[in-house]
Parts: sequence; structure tokens; C-alpha cells
Amino acid sequence: MRNPHVVVSGASIAGLSAAHWLRSTGWEVTVIERAPAFRDGGQNVDVRGVAREVLARMGLFEAVKALNTTETAAVFVDERGDVTVELPSDGPDGATAELEILRGDFARAILGHLPEGVEIVYGDTISDTSEDEDSITVTTTAGRILRADLLVIAEGVRSATRDRLFDGLVDRRALGINMVFGTIPRTEDDDDRWRWYSTVGGRQVHLRPDNHGTTRAILAYADAVDLAPLDRDRALTRVRARYAGAGWEAERVLDGFDASEDVYVDGLSQIRMPTWHRGRVCLVGDAAWCVTPMGGGGASLALTSGYVLAASLSTHSNPEAALTAYESWMRPLVDSVQKLPPGVVRLAYPRTRLGLVLRTLVMRALTSSFLTPVTARLTRVADTDRPLPPLA
Repeated sequence: MRNPHVVVSGASIAGLSAAHWLRSTGWEVTVIERAPAFRDGGQNVDVRGVAREVLARMGLFEAVKALNTTETAAVFVDERGDVTVELPSDGPDGATAELEILRGDFARAILGHLPEGVEIVYGDTISDTSEDEDSITVTTTAGRILRADLLVIAEGVRSATRDRLFDGLVDRRALGINMVFGTIPRTEDDDDRWRWYSTVGGRQVHLRPDNHGTTRAILAYADAVDLAPLDRDRALTRVRARYAGAGWEAERVLDGFDASEDVYVDGLSQIRMPTWHRGRVCLVGDAAWCVTPMGGGGASLALTSGYVLAASLSTHSNPEAALTAYESWMRPLVDSVQKLPPGVVRLAYPRTRLGLVLRTLVMRALTSSFLTPVTARLTRVADTDRPLPPLA
């Protein structure tokens, strides 16, 4: 009797987690990745809640901990760089998590730990699929024809394959936030804290340390016009105009982005769907439920989804029952993160001086000794009292 075969589209955290666990439970695994080679780089992600147990079961807990970004705290600063509020970072799930790691380092750690036999095909994408009673046939742009028992789509928030196969079921909810990420040179004034600066016009500047001798920077601002469709030069030109007179380290970040090789522009959109599977196709990670950095926990949910999918398939002989069980276990975790508190976007991105003052007062109240236990719960994403489903 042959082993079942799965095609996984996407080789970042969700796709690699699915590949790891499905191969570990006896599946033949082919991963298709559109990039011509493994994609390093990226900003901070973290492993929180139940994802910590998934990581331990993978045998990667200590390896990921050793790759931490060196960040020790998270603070709000004013235009002089003076701290106005410090967020609680106590315990494994504080504002700066115990397992704080760059996206590329995290994905590479999983990649290097894949079980023997996982095939990864770079520089290719899915162009067509067809299903019959017993299998799904995947055709790629390079002409590969792969017959499989299951297709797992892990292509991220802008998944073209998802949009084609789940037409009419994809609810995109734009948050009206643009974010520009990039790596810039480290200076003597940079330290081991995540420094977060806000100014009028709904503009933010973030500086975070990394473990590669550089600094990870983010410019984030409120705007209904999505920058993602623009090419890099046009996007940065628009961002530079928006940040004129912003203060603090804004000019340094803009100059650094001009020379950076890994600038990434994104307009934040949540993905909400009534189902994450159809026939022999299943969605994992951001392709299914992008929660955005506003919700947090995307990497933890991505890692966990690969395990839960494999566990469900290993304990249910009927594919439909298995995929339904996968959804049933994951959806409460996702729903708890996607439901943003009312007014949180306006609180995070004040437009006026008065808004800035009010935001600072709110944050000081939330980080007071009286409310710290409440605030600490806000960073406990991917947290559940339910045990992970067993692997057969």
C-alpha cells in the first residue's frame, strides 16, 4: 500500500510546519515555493502559547531560543528618544517574548530539521488543479504534473491559488494601515530594546535589535491607500513624503531603506473565511486567516496549524472528517486573535497631539501595577487550555 502524497504550496513557517509533521506521520511530501531559493530575512516573529509545545515536540525549542534577536524589552519613546512607557516583558509571553526570532531564522531552523524525504521545488508555482474521486492533480507553471491526495496552500495573505480555488469565500478586511519593513545599519545609540515612536498623522517608527549586527526598522502609518501594489521606488517616495517632519529616527530609517536590500511593503488586511478546506484542498497559516501584526501571533498560529493538520489526518481515515477536525481545533485560536478591540487602530495610530497625549495616558494606565495582569493577557495569543490533538 502506497503512502499518501501531499503537495504543499509555500515554504515559509506554515508550509514547512505542515511538511515536517505530515512527513513525520508517513506522507510523501512535495513543497513548491515560488521564490528561486530559500527566503532569508524578515522581521521579528515569536513563538507563544501552544506553539511553544509544538516547537518542543519538533525538537527545536532550544535551537530557536538560541537564535533569539537579543531584544530584552519594549518601550514607547518620545521625539528625544526618552522612554514614556515600558511594556511588561515578564514571562515567556511578554511584549518581548522569550522565543523572539527573525522570520528567516525561524523558517531556516524548521527547514534544516525537516525529516528525510521532503522534496522542495523552488522557482515554481501552481497554475492549475483538477480533482477526481481519488486524488487531486496539480500542474505547475514549469510543467510539472503532480498527482496527490491533498493540496495544502500556505502561500500567505495574497495567495493566488487560494483566491482561485476558494472564489467567493475570501473576505479581505483592510485595516487602513501601511507598514514598511527593512534592515538598516546598527549605530552606537541602538540598544537591546524595541523602541516604538508615534507622532501626529498616525505615524509610527520602530527600531528593534537583531542577532546579525544590524537593526530591524518599521515605518507604519494609517492610510486607506494601500502601498502594496506599488513598486519599491514609488512606495518609498510616497512614504518619504508622508514622514516629512516626523522626527526622532524617521530620516535615518528612510535613508537606510533607500540602501537596504530587503525592504518589504505591506498594506495590512485580515483574511476571514467560513471554511479552510474544500474537497482535497486545505489552507494553513496566513492564507487561511491572516491576523496581521495588529492581532499578533501569526507565526505561532502558522506553526501550530501544521501540527494540528497532520494530527487530524493521522487519526481520521476519512479526509473530510480530518479536515473538519483540523478546522474545529484551530478556529477558536484564530478567532480570539482576529477580534481586535474596538478603537484599537485609532489608539495605536493617533492623528493629533491630543490623541498622542490620550494614548500615552491610556498606555501608562494599562502598564500600572493595578492593570498589569490585564495588560499581560493581551500578549497571550495562541493560548489554550485544550491539549494538542494526538498524533496516531
